[in-house]
Amino acid sequence: MTERVEETTAVRPPVDGPPSSGPGSPSRPIASGPVVTPAASNTVVRPRTPRRARLRLTRIDPWSVMKTSFLLSIAFAVVTVVSVAMVWQVLGAAGVWDSINSTIQESIGGEDVAGFRIEDYVGTSRVLGFTMLVAAIDVVLITAASTLIAFLYNMSAALLGGIEITLAEDA
Repeated sequence: MTERVEETTAVRPPVDGPPSSGPGSPSRPIASGPVVTPAASNTVVRPRTPRRARLRLTRIDPWSVMKTSFLLSIAFAVVTVVSVAMVWQVLGAAGVWDSINSTIQESIGGEDVAGFRIEDYVGTSRVLGFTMLVAAIDVVLITAASTLIAFLYNMSAALLGGIEITLAEDA
């Protein structure tokens, strides 16, 4: 590591004014000659450690929990209905329903099952209707449960002090 040294010929005056020479006053040497700049010093520069803060979560607003959980549960309901519709279409395209119909007709046989179709019992419209009903019930239950959990957390935090969290800055 090379040091950068600057040559100065002038005398550097003190920053606070002229030095006092009385007893008890600190002596300030006046530098003349080579001066080592701070960038050229041999000190090891350590990376700054991130600041940390210890916080305590003592209250959660139930109204904001209810609004957030309602929106997230609606998104979950939409994803559920779309995924069930996609799976049902893939099963139909793969020929699963025709395979089930032929298996039932072969195993039971007879004239009674000649017109049997599984789609009449578990068709797309019935399955999607049931899925939408379950999704609507889930929206209500998830919203109510998360709001109730926020109330219960607030009550337990009042007794126990809440959850302690340590936050740190990125380095």
